[in-house]
Amino acid sequence: AFFFFFYGYDSWINNVRAGSFACQGNHIKASSKLVAFNTEQAGGGMLGLSSVQPGSDGQRAVTQISCHSDLVTDMDFSPFDESLLATCSVDETVKLWRLCDLAQEQSSSPELTLRSGQGRLELVLFHPTSSGLLAVGTTKSAQIWDTNCQEAPLAVLEQHGDQVQSLGWKLDGSLLASSCKDKMIRVFDPRAQLAPVQVSLHLQSNKDSRILWTKDDFLLTTGFDTVRNREVRLWDSRKLSSSLSSVSLGTSSGTLIPLFDEDTGLLLLAGMGNTGIDCFEVSSSEPFLSQVSHCLTDTSTKGIALVPKLALDVMSCEVVRVLQLTDSCIVPISYQVPRKNSGHEFHDDLYPDTVGTTPAMSAEEWWKGGNKQVERVSLHPDKRPKQKAAPAKQTPAKKEVASGGSKEVRSRDCSTSTPSRSPSSTSGLSSGFVPSPSPSQSAKAFQNLMGPTSKFRHIQGTVMHRDTHITNIRGLNLTTPGECDGFCVNRQRVAVPLAIAGGQIAVFERSQPGKLPDTALPTIQNSVNVADFAWDPFDTHRLAVAGDDAKIRVWQVPEGGLKETLTEPKIIMQGHTEKIYSIKFHPLASGVLVSSSYDLTVRLWNLETGKQVKVLDGHQDQVFGMAWSPDGKLLATVCKDGKVRIYDPRKSTSPLQEGPGPEGHRGARVVWVCDGKYLLVSGFDSRSERGLYLYSASSLSSGAVSSVPVNVSPSTLIPYYDPDTSVVILTGKGDTRVYIYEIFPEDPYFIECSSFNSPEPHKGLAFLPKTECNVRDVEVAVGLMLTKTTIEPVAFKVPRVKKEFFQDDVYSDTAVWWEPALTGSAWLSGSNGLHKKISLKPKDMTPVSEAPKEAPVRKYLPSSVYLEEKTDEQKKDELLNAMVAKLGNMDDPLPQESFEGVDEDEWDD
Repeated sequence: AFFFFFYGYDSWINNVRAGSFACQGNHIKASSKLVAFNTEQAGGGMLGLSSVQPGSDGQRAVTQISCHSDLVTDMDFSPFDESLLATCSVDETVKLWRLCDLAQEQSSSPELTLRSGQGRLELVLFHPTSSGLLAVGTTKSAQIWDTNCQEAPLAVLEQHGDQVQSLGWKLDGSLLASSCKDKMIRVFDPRAQLAPVQVSLHLQSNKDSRILWTKDDFLLTTGFDTVRNREVRLWDSRKLSSSLSSVSLGTSSGTLIPLFDEDTGLLLLAGMGNTGIDCFEVSSSEPFLSQVSHCLTDTSTKGIALVPKLALDVMSCEVVRVLQLTDSCIVPISYQVPRKNSGHEFHDDLYPDTVGTTPAMSAEEWWKGGNKQVERVSLHPDKRPKQKAAPAKQTPAKKEVASGGSKEVRSRDCSTSTPSRSPSSTSGLSSGFVPSPSPSQSAKAFQNLMGPTSKFRHIQGTVMHRDTHITNIRGLNLTTPGECDGFCVNRQRVAVPLAIAGGQIAVFERSQPGKLPDTALPTIQNSVNVADFAWDPFDTHRLAVAGDDAKIRVWQVPEGGLKETLTEPKIIMQGHTEKIYSIKFHPLASGVLVSSSYDLTVRLWNLETGKQVKVLDGHQDQVFGMAWSPDGKLLATVCKDGKVRIYDPRKSTSPLQEGPGPEGHRGARVVWVCDGKYLLVSGFDSRSERGLYLYSASSLSSGAVSSVPVNVSPSTLIPYYDPDTSVVILTGKGDTRVYIYEIFPEDPYFIECSSFNSPEPHKGLAFLPKTECNVRDVEVAVGLMLTKTTIEPVAFKVPRVKKEFFQDDVYSDTAVWWEPALTGSAWLSGSNGLHKKISLKPKDMTPVSEAPKEAPVRKYLPSSVYLEEKTDEQKKDELLNAMVAKLGNMDDPLPQESFEGVDEDEWDD
């Protein structure tokens, strides 16, 4: 038995940007020293690079290297050299890279370039026993290359009937297996013949499949059955007529990636785009495949890699570690066996000798028929050979190898000694970790490559307990316009549009969570479809609704919520000539509303009089979004005509400023950030990729001062900005992921923090006032998430150790924005105001800045105690005194002796 655990956030590799790649590889590979992964960067063939183990400061630097002129489709580390990486690409080349420590600048030139002449390359795989030997997967065949001396492939195996989807070397290096889109499994002996020695037409589907060798002569495949369920099958490679065992893992579109650990017999399975990792034990007899565990991760998988055995923390009984690649980070997941003396003893029974890092033979020896096996080494920290530093020498001139000839090219040295090929040493390290760069090197590299960090980088989103949910919502309208947030909330209640004729709106009380009755509920009957709606920030009972008929209706919800259906609004305002896009209340002045419409105007309304007071012009197309400045003086808009505009609506109907906005025309939102000095716009670029754009509010004409791409998705990112922390939280209707950034008024402007993933696509996320946050649990934002049938509170927390103190570095005094600073009439007359501020600190909490400094605790007695000689009599007395202190005085009465019993007559019937 064993358990798995996630390393703490400090051990995660952050600042990762994993993209969506259409290729066969696993997107991430690890040696005992480095981890390489696909990264989403402009310019094509980029790889991210980081260290497997944290540095002395607990952080891991991330850097990018430009490998190819087009997409990197696969990569693999040499099993005999932790710094040697092979990559293949759409640009039809395979390259070998000598990687330096991250504290050093990486070489821009590969050690070797192979050109197969077979078009796009999909797969690359080092041989498990021989040095310098590679299997390369082209579109419809596999090639065997000797990187040391050959100028052409050693062998080009027989053409497959369709796309080669996966390759796998047998653990002893004698055979190569492949899976293919033509549903065939093939087993090759490349040294005997170019045609397969075994063939089976037994894959159920032509969707993406994977293949690898497990124990003995067993092959394992993952793929899909005829009804698109993911399945795992175990085969005897000597008889492929039928599988030995199969397991179904349910329906999902994501490719199932298998990883196998030979020493433990454990098989790990992770689905692309899924959050679960399954663990099975593979045995040579029935039942062959036995499920051991199923773990759920916080974020979906983009790729997964197995960490080599020599990098494990054997003293903590860690038997397997995987690295999960997600959109924004790499998460280490450790599988450990619970042992009593874990951390202090090496448990031999858990760690058989494992494959070492010295090749058994050269590629030439293997090609001539050699079948030597790699010498095994002990994982005991004291028995591993010590790492010997190789003498500094110049890197030899690089050779470029192609099918038609060779060419010498120059490249610069890594400026470090050539890494030794002996096994990684952890001698003298009780943890069993591979030595890291020196503290000064790792800290410097981290500072140079990572730049400034955010105190919110490990922010956690958590769905609150089910008792706080509103469930059994029926008839939800899922087709609200893109300019509408989908639903709206305030401290007391939630308004949700229903897909019922007449534009009906349900109103739920937050104080009454639970399952809604199956019977019909009282609603607001708006009479026309809802285009957008908003709660009055200063009146939790007042709801403004914009309809398809170009009218704005203002409804008053009675105290305690809806008890009966409302059919008559308190106010009806009309002025627009066409359908309204969106409405926004003024943040400071009561009863002031702004609206945008298909008639290309923006209009100001005074709810005290129910009249239109101003018409703003200048828009040439649809108004995507509007936002009031924090001081309430200015109004910003973002428009489909490609412009961002700022208005001073009390002084002019024309824009005060305008500048170029996002190029895409699918939608956009705007919000003021950094005390009103900048505008943050979420929109699309010309390729329909979602992105964030930051504009200086004093010079819109200069364009965006900074931008960051997010991902490709059809829905507009809806931003929530917290001025107290300068954190922006964004998500789109129909998304599962919630993005979080801290915004700075200077370079780097954006720092991405940990994201939150909902278990299923949500229909909206709206936030509550800051006073709803539980500061004792370091909550910095609380939102309500709308799904198809539920409303679920989500708390965003900052992980802190000393939660008994008020985290005053996180909580500044917050604006009381739920109370007006002035009346609408006063604002329209030219007056201005500011919200008052309050502290969120509870009276019984001490600020963490005032927390007493802990005195250092002495872990050991002074040496004089150990050096002082004591007589046997003294030792006996000390032992006796300790026993008496432990057991107490035996002459004292026991507590139960003083208990009073019951009277004798109470025992009578």
